[in-house]
Parts: sequence; structure tokens; C-alpha cells
Amino acid sequence: MFPKYRGLRAIDETGLVLIVRLDDVLEAEAVAEAAIEGGVRALEITYSVPGALSLIERLAGRHRHEGVLIGAGTVLDGHGAFAAVQAGAELLVSPQLNPEMLAVARRHQVVTISGAFTPTEIVDSLTAGADIVKLFPAELLGPSFVRTVRAPLDRAPLLPAGGVTVDNVGEWFAAGVACVGVGSAITKAATGHGGHRRVTEAASEFLAAVARARA
Repeated sequence: MFPKYRGLRAIDETGLVLIVRLDDVLEAEAVAEAAIEGGVRALEITYSVPGALSLIERLAGRHRHEGVLIGAGTVLDGHGAFAAVQAGAELLVSPQLNPEMLAVARRHQVVTISGAFTPTEIVDSLTAGADIVKLFPAELLGPSFVRTVRAPLDRAPLLPAGGVTVDNVGEWFAAGVACVGVGSAITKAATGHGGHRRVTEAASEFLAAVARARA
């Protein structure tokens, strides 16, 4: 199977990319494992996590053959992109259009998600070769922006990141997004009662909401 196809399929099957942005690497690892247990199949480990590359390497080594896509987030240049790929990342995510990241990704056939905020940035990202365009910060745009921009850009695969919740995810998919990026709604569920078991439950609940929205 083509590597990039396998990665895109992991995102398409669930419609969700989990953004793991935590201050402690051990907590990030525990949360990632709990989310995978809950059904998450695409994860972005941001570079802001201490020891992010080592964590990517461990997660990729354990889960690559289970159909789980492990990626790196907040990739800001070609060096960071290549280091992530060397660690085992099969997904690269940037908050903005980063031609260096996209070039490394094409060379190594990994999935890319490129950040955008305006119609021009969306088109520029797609023209540069991004597989998916991340609307960021999505809470400042809202589902109505997606509905409007998809009138002329109906084939643009959009992923909103920021402010996506179980309660509003249906509105995002109704507006026409391809998938959603979710962070604290799942990753910080462990801070309450139930510990990391709650992360697994939150992941399962969110995936069920996505499935209902896509149906």
C-alpha cells in the first residue's frame, strides 16, 4: 500500500486528528495511549511537548502496524520536518503555509496538514501541495465561514482546529469540513475524576459524535 494513502485513510476512517499539546512528556504519552484505546487513529504530537521526537518514535514503533497515524505538529521549517520523519512521523502539521515542510513531506511521502486563515491562504496551501488545510484558529471563523468559502472551493479538504467540541462538531461537518482537529476536549479529560480512563471515554464519545455528524 502507498504510505500516504495509508495515512490519509487513517484520518478519513474516523474524521478526527487528535492534537496532543501537553507540558509533560510522560503525561502526553499516557494520554496518547488512552486516546488510541478509545479509537483515535490519527495523532499530532506538537513540538511544544518536551521530548516530542522521542515520544513520536515510541508511539510510531508501537502503533504503526495497527493502522494508527502518528505525526508531528507545529512544524515550522524543513529541519523540523525531516527530524520528525526520521523519528517515524507519517504526518506533518504546520500552523501556516510552510513550503519547506511540504517539500520534505513530498520527498518522504507523508501526509501534510497546512494552516490557513483566509481563502487566499487555503488556495496557496493546496497549490503548494498540502493534503489537508487546517483552518486555524477555527474558533474565530466558525462553521459559517466554511459554508461560505466552500461555495467557490468545494473540493478543498478542510480541517478546523480550535474550539471544536462534541456539542458543535455536527455544525462543522454540516458546513462541509473533511475532518476535525481536537485537543483539550480529549487530552485534558484526565484532569478530572477518572484519570486516563476518562481520556479513553472522551475519545470514544467524540468519535461517536463525529460518526453521527458524518452519517
